[in-house]
Amino acid sequence: MPLETLFSTASSLAMVGWLVLLISPFVPRVAHIVSGRIIPLILSVGYTALILAFWSSGEGGFDTLDNVARLFESRELLLAGWVHFLAFDLFVGAWIVRDARETGALPFWLVLPCLPLTLLFGPAGLAAYFALRAARRPAHALA
Repeated sequence: MPLETLFSTASSLAMVGWLVLLISPFVPRVAHIVSGRIIPLILSVGYTALILAFWSSGEGGFDTLDNVARLFESRELLLAGWVHFLAFDLFVGAWIVRDARETGALPFWLVLPCLPLTLLFGPAGLAAYFALRAARRPAHALA
């Protein structure tokens, strides 16, 4: 299968997961299963297949920034890296939604801005969620 097709398929699948998260207040169990488990698992299997198929053809490594850049000169490994981000960012987004719902930490309308941040900038969305959660914590709970 062409790399561009794999890229489009993985990206579209991840977007389905994010859309399900947006309607999660109406279907929390479906969101938990689809966006928090099934789609990240499918993406993880795709990532693993790409790594197994193309890792040996890549140059570079993880020991220096230049070597990481050399790894991503391979379009196949670049795609694997992209799928890695799609899987983990969606998993974190689903965790944020689930944590807010289960703990009652934040109403969904306050979680909403964290989701695009997580989709686009991963750790920034998680940090925003933790910051909002801490800001909403009652003063007596901080002790």
